[in-house]
Amino acid sequence: MIDAEGSPLDGAALYRLLAWLSPSYPIGAFSYSHGLEYAIEADLVRDRATLTPWLAHVLRHGAAWIDAVLLREAHARADDADRLDELADLAAAWRGTAETALESAQQGGSFLTITRAAWPHPALEAFAVRRGQRAIALPVALGLAGAVQGVPVAALLHGYLHGFAANLVSAAVRIIPLGQTDGQKALAALAPVVAEVSVAALVQPLERLASAAPMVDWASMSHETQYTRLFRS
Repeated sequence: MIDAEGSPLDGAALYRLLAWLSPSYPIGAFSYSHGLEYAIEADLVRDRATLTPWLAHVLRHGAAWIDAVLLREAHARADDADRLDELADLAAAWRGTAETALESAQQGGSFLTITRAAWPHPALEAFAVRRGQRAIALPVALGLAGAVQGVPVAALLHGYLHGFAANLVSAAVRIIPLGQTDGQKALAALAPVVAEVSVAALVQPLERLASAAPMVDWASMSHETQYTRLFRS
């Protein structure tokens, strides 16, 4: 099997990719909505027609876009400990709100802990020791794991962005509530966006990386004081 960048994706690498990005991988992704819960409370998102462009914007201009470029860079710098540590610090500081910072750091720390136990590798152990109690953003942990476990970066990017979108669709299905079929229609509509962002992230210079999703950040900050909440973000 060949991934989108032309790199071979063998059965073992595909298996690891599917395992890591499965909803059953116990990193707690199901407990986060990335501010979507408040966007629904504020009637900014109310159905499939409003959900799909909201998520497309997160993918193109929000945290998903930032994560994709950070993941690519972590994958490329997996054998450079100093640069990888600098990247981990940058990624930990990049989130715009307290809840989305928790979202990334908690999942990143959990991913690294679980992957070290189930899919051990000396580079993962060394990275965990160096980081100590400092935050580990999910895209950095995943990018490192992919690099040392032989998962090509293009496939990793595509899978990560699909998982990001799918988790938020799942949240919307539970909150709005949105029917399961409409949820899958929204996810299907986001397929070209995921493909577009995956390709763009492969060539985006890190020093020119930026986001433009102020409404998403506003929804996330407003969620901190929302009266009734199902999700942690």
